[in-house]
Amino acid sequence: MPSGKPSLLIAKGIISRMGGAERDLLRVLPHLTNWYDISVATLSSCQDLESLCDKYGIRLYQPNQPWQPPNTSLSQILDKIHTTSIKAWRSCPNLISDIPKFDYFHVVSGDGYLGFLEMIPYDKRAHLHLLEPHRGYHEDSLHRDLYGNLKRPKILTNILLSKGRKNDLKIVKNFSNRKKSVISGNSSYTSARIKQVYGIDCSYLHPCVDSNEYSDNINGVENPFTNSIEMNYVVTIGTANWAKGTMEVISMLSDSKISVAHVGGGTTESLQILKSHADDNGVELWIAPRLSSQQLSILIQQSLAVVSMAHKEPFGLSPIEAFSIGTPAIFVNDGGFKDSIIDGKCGRLLERNDVKSWHQALSQAKLPEIRKSWTEFGRKRIEELKLSPQQQAEKLHKIFQN
Repeated sequence: MPSGKPSLLIAKGIISRMGGAERDLLRVLPHLTNWYDISVATLSSCQDLESLCDKYGIRLYQPNQPWQPPNTSLSQILDKIHTTSIKAWRSCPNLISDIPKFDYFHVVSGDGYLGFLEMIPYDKRAHLHLLEPHRGYHEDSLHRDLYGNLKRPKILTNILLSKGRKNDLKIVKNFSNRKKSVISGNSSYTSARIKQVYGIDCSYLHPCVDSNEYSDNINGVENPFTNSIEMNYVVTIGTANWAKGTMEVISMLSDSKISVAHVGGGTTESLQILKSHADDNGVELWIAPRLSSQQLSILIQQSLAVVSMAHKEPFGLSPIEAFSIGTPAIFVNDGGFKDSIIDGKCGRLLERNDVKSWHQALSQAKLPEIRKSWTEFGRKRIEELKLSPQQQAEKLHKIFQN
């Protein structure tokens, strides 16, 4: 490259969703330019990514038509997600011919990433940020309805998804066996799951939070939850499904006179079920539209707490975003939340079914001295874990160099 820096190609199947993993990646990109000439490959881009690429001179590979994973029952049985993603990667102008020219590869898991792993030359240094073993293949969280009931017998699901599961296991294990490849989870919990599922020992690379993006210094932005009463509602973040535990949060708040602001959307059917469940439990439910970072920040800042009862969450950006903004984080003692929250110091980690403790924690969150103490410790926790975008970029750089 003209700058003399080594070249790094970063690949993520779908960035247009702009969930936690996608936002995390976009925060780190500018800082990686300190060491590398960066290019990005994706099957579904978005304006935020394209603006960032223009600003920092990052080359962007993408197909002429954005790819979306097929979601019919037959396509899942035949593992069409894998086969169609390979075709989509190959259709990106100049990508296949340019791949051998890159010095390093950084791949972020998600729909479509397995096909890209197979395209990386064997002698190249490559890092896979495996955010979680595929939940559809290796556990049943995504095969339950909002009430937690299995949608079909577990043995039938295992049979129907056997082709995709075998491909997933084979490709990830083959990648890990390469001499110049490294896999990282995104939390100690995820690393343990990777060991259980794939038999691979690996460390972890935590996501990051930008204190400028998620801040209590917000001017001129109105709370999108209009007519809400400050500190009389909690915020839940994540798509409406059983794995995110939103139904359980509503049940826990039954007749508490505390409202719920749900951020993350869901299918029309799921949101209708949530609304009906909230009505049955006497809980006001507000379903947020797509929010900017500033709108989300003011929504969180004026809330009583950020709350989650998610099942087996790999890491969870919501706690550290709450720390950064200065709002109490009250989360279930499960999954990757244990990496960021220290119970009683920067929030609460509670047992799922201990409703009394949840109510006590919400009462704690109303006290100014508690909110101040948790905020101070939470921000120290961000520093201690080195969760800034610059620090995450430095960690990734060290992985490549070592």
